[in-house]
Amino acid sequence: MVGSGTPRVAIVGGGIGGLAAAAFLHRAGLPSIVYEQAHELTEVGAGLVLAPNAVRLLRRVGAMDRLAGLAVPLDVGWEFRRWADGRVLSAENLAGSCERLYGERTYTVHRADLAAAIAAAVPPEAVRLGRRCTAVSERGDTAVLAFADGTCAEADVVIGADGVHSTVRGAIAEPAPATYSGICAFRALVPADRAPEFARRRAQTLWIGPGHHLVHYPVSGEKAINLVAFAPAGDYTVESWSATATVDEFLAEFAGWDPRLQELIKGAGTPGRWALLDRAPLRRWSRGPVTLLGDAAHPMFPFFAQGAAQSIEDAAVLARCLAHDPQSPERAMRRYESLRIARTTRLQEVSHARAHINHLPDGPEQETRDASLSGADPLVANDWIYAFDAEEEPACPGPCRI
Repeated sequence: MVGSGTPRVAIVGGGIGGLAAAAFLHRAGLPSIVYEQAHELTEVGAGLVLAPNAVRLLRRVGAMDRLAGLAVPLDVGWEFRRWADGRVLSAENLAGSCERLYGERTYTVHRADLAAAIAAAVPPEAVRLGRRCTAVSERGDTAVLAFADGTCAEADVVIGADGVHSTVRGAIAEPAPATYSGICAFRALVPADRAPEFARRRAQTLWIGPGHHLVHYPVSGEKAINLVAFAPAGDYTVESWSATATVDEFLAEFAGWDPRLQELIKGAGTPGRWALLDRAPLRRWSRGPVTLLGDAAHPMFPFFAQGAAQSIEDAAVLARCLAHDPQSPERAMRRYESLRIARTTRLQEVSHARAHINHLPDGPEQETRDASLSGADPLVANDWIYAFDAEEEPACPGPCRI
C-alpha cells in the first residue's frame, strides 16, 4: 500500500459505474486510477432514467448541479399505454408526490451528459485512456493488471466496472458465456421539433403490446426524445451498441400499433439495434482484492430502468466500505458484496420477469394485467427501489457516514 494505510485502487472501465466509483472514492479521500480501453471518454447509447435512489447519490458528488438544464425532471412516470390505441392503463404522478416521498425528483438524461457530469468529480490525472485490460492475476496480496499494449499495473484493490463482457469477472467466477434472451432492442433519438406533441411531455411512457413494448421520454434539456423499443430477436444475436437498423425495420416491428407511434419512429435518425444478453445472478462478486461493479456483477434487463442506478449505488457502498477498512481491502470487498448482492439480485429477477408481463398477447391474461395496472400506484409499488439510500445502509459497524 502507498501512504499510510492507503490502498492502491485500480478501476477497470470508464463508463458510468467506473467513473462513479472513482468519484465516490475521491470524495472519501481514497485515490484511484481508472483504466479505460477507449481513447476518449464517450458514452454510446441514448437516454436513461434517474430515479431518486440514484439522484440523491449523484447530488452528493455534485453531478446534479452539472446536469442543470440537461436533465429533464419528469412530471409523469411509468405511464403505461395500450399498444393499439394509446389508452392509459396506469401512470405515476411524479410532480406531485415523488419529491415529497423520496426527497428527490425523477429525471431523464442522455448517457453522455451523465457520464460527463460524473467525470467532472474525478481528478483528470486519475483517468488513463487507451488501456485495455486483458487479464487480472494475483501476486501475493497484490493484484496485477495486464494490458493489451504489453504493460502491467499493480494494485491493492481492483474494481471490475467493465460491463457485461467483463474481463475482470474471469478472476472471480468460472467462465460462463452470456445467453441470448430472444429479445432485441431498438434505440433512437428524435429531435423534439420532429416529434409529435404527446412525446414531448415530461413523461416516461411505455406502450405495451403483444411481444413488444416501446418507451419514450425527453432528454438533453428537452431538445430530443429518447426512444427505445423491444421486440423478438429472431436469429439476430449482435450485442453491440454500435450496430444499427433501418427506420423501415423499426417501423415493421410496430406495424398495426397506434399511428402516433409510427409518426414518432419516422422522425428518428438511424436506429441502433442490439440483442439483449441474459446472465444468471452471480453467487459471489469478490475474490481476494478483486471485486465487480455494475453490469460486470449484475447485468439486468432495462425494464425497471435501474441499470445505471445500481452501478451508482454500488460505487457509493464500495467507497464507504473501503474508507472504513482501508487496512484490509479484502474484508472491505466482502462487506461490500454482502451489502449489495441481495438487492441487485432481486432487481435482476424482477426486471427479467417484466419482459413476459409487458409482452402478453391480447387475451384473458393481458386483461388481468391491465386491470391490475389500473388499480395500482406504481410509485408506491416501487418504494423499495426509490426510498433506498445506499449511504444510509449499515455499510460498516458503528457510525461511519462519509
